[in-house]
Amino acid sequence: MKKQLLSAALVALLAAPVLAQNLAVVNGKPVPSSRVKALQQQIEASGRPVTPDVLDQIKQELISREIFMQEAKKRGLDASEDYKTQLELARQTILIRQLFADYQKKNPVTDADIKAEYDKFAAANGGKEYRARHILVEKEDEAKALIADIKKGGNFEDLAKKASKDPGSGANGGDLDWAAAASYVPEFSAAMVKLDKGQMTDAPVKTQFGYHIIRVDDVREAQLPKLDEVKPQIAQQLQQQKLASFQEGLRSKAKIQ
Repeated sequence: MKKQLLSAALVALLAAPVLAQNLAVVNGKPVPSSRVKALQQQIEASGRPVTPDVLDQIKQELISREIFMQEAKKRGLDASEDYKTQLELARQTILIRQLFADYQKKNPVTDADIKAEYDKFAAANGGKEYRARHILVEKEDEAKALIADIKKGGNFEDLAKKASKDPGSGANGGDLDWAAAASYVPEFSAAMVKLDKGQMTDAPVKTQFGYHIIRVDDVREAQLPKLDEVKPQIAQQLQQQKLASFQEGLRSKAKIQ
């Protein structure tokens, strides 16, 4: 009796590592636990948390897959040309994904890279911002008449709502919100930056859109986001640029006949 108990305990002890390595054994074929980890990592990479319930679903899904795969092989479907073609495409996708992941791991975006990119952004978007209003009309005479009305005490905002051909700003009294001078066409910008706070153009400003009457309500230094606020977006953008450059480099070196 003691020998039987000892033998049973020994079998259980020897089997324990095998069971730990496998999720299950389906029709005599082991389902490795590594598949659970791989599928779990895919789900986590998509941003979904793997709760105990989700983990149980993963395990049941893998067991079902093994059952169905065994049946498909039994029917000889793994020998079909369609299966072989799809398998090759899947193999390529996985291998290419691994290539790109390996490149990004070995060529990370550094804090220095991010800071340099931020500095370029700040240089291009820094300086002054203007809170301007405008009234846009088709004819110069019409613009001159509106300027005369405003100088006599007419309300700029009310006239913009009535007369402006710019549907976006017209409804808001000509308000263009805060923007850098470079946001506008050159003729508009050149006239606007000459104005002081509260000042209006004395003459209509002609652009490709028509004739403008411009008033500057306020001026301030550009309000740029802090580096820490945009660091993740800059890092992602630089990663995409580096990867695109890597891909283009491989294509340019390839001999395509």
